[in-house]
Amino acid sequence: MLITTILLAAMAPASTAQVDNTRAAFTKCMRDDMRKSLEAKMGDAEYEMAVKSTCSEQRDAFRAAVVAFGRAAGDSQKNAEEDADMQIEDYNANFTDKFKDYSSSNTMPGSD
Repeated sequence: MLITTILLAAMAPASTAQVDNTRAAFTKCMRDDMRKSLEAKMGDAEYEMAVKSTCSEQRDAFRAAVVAFGRAAGDSQKNAEEDADMQIEDYNANFTDKFKDYSSSNTMPGSD
C-alpha cells in the first residue's frame, strides 16, 4: 500500500498550479472572444452556440488538467471527466450570461 501511495504521488503531475494556469488561459481566451463578439454585434443565440466551441485549445488543456488533478486525488476517470465537463459548462453559462448583460446594456467589459 505504501508503494502504491508513493507511486501515485510521483505520477501526479497535475498540481493546483497547473489547473489554475490552464483555467486562467481558458478564461482569458473566453473574455477576449466575448469582447470580439460584442464588438461584432453578435446575437445572443448565436453567441450561446459559438461559446461552446471557442477557445478549444485552452479548453482542452484546462479539461485535461482538471481530469488529471481529479485522478491524482483518487477520483475515478468518469467522475474526474464529469467534474471537468461541469466546470466547462459553468464557464460557458457564465460567459453567455455576461455576454447577454453587456449586449443588452450596450456596454463592454473592462480591459484586463
